[in-house]
Amino acid sequence: MPSILPKQRKKVEPTRIGELGEYKINIQLDQLPKDCKFLSDLLVSNSKSRTGYSQIDHLVISPYGLFVIETKNYSGEIKGKKDDKNWLVNNRFKIFNPLRQNYGHVKAIESITQSYKKLNFISMISFTMRCRFSIDPELRQISSNELVIYDVELTEFISRKLIRLSTENPEPFLKNEEIIQIYNLLVKANIMDPKIRIEHVEKASDKKQKSVGVYS
Repeated sequence: MPSILPKQRKKVEPTRIGELGEYKINIQLDQLPKDCKFLSDLLVSNSKSRTGYSQIDHLVISPYGLFVIETKNYSGEIKGKKDDKNWLVNNRFKIFNPLRQNYGHVKAIESITQSYKKLNFISMISFTMRCRFSIDPELRQISSNELVIYDVELTEFISRKLIRLSTENPEPFLKNEEIIQIYNLLVKANIMDPKIRIEHVEKASDKKQKSVGVYS
């Protein structure tokens, strides 16, 4: 009688640092209310970026605003103020202020959706639980439109922000059909050409090696 071996799970081998983290965030975004839609790994044209493009990790379209989410995979102390050009990781090396980086992403999305006049943008920077924050307290407060969070807090912060916005604004900024229109508009603007995507990553990486403060 042939032996029956237990079924083995397929080993997951991420092809890049942070891939599993991105997957965890996508799982969270799937749990958002049904009137929200989200997109991940958007590459859109941006004439003001040094590479000519902006790459947005995640974007949530809700009735009360667009959440533009940048994910980071550092570990240790993250130190910096909202208006600083650069932040410090473990007091040892500089990174370009991620809020400034994400501001460029917000402006890129804003240029695509400019026909929608009442859009509200919320910038979110997500770090892993391997970090600890030494940042302006307001960046952790739900009243701010610029938020620095841990990845496991993502849906909590978005949900709390939506509750606050709905309390302050009885009427949503976007109707359901407008959410779908914006979603389709961004899907159309998303650049899928592998060659362009590779060139963008290479240019961004090369410039970051030469100078702190280069972003995409």
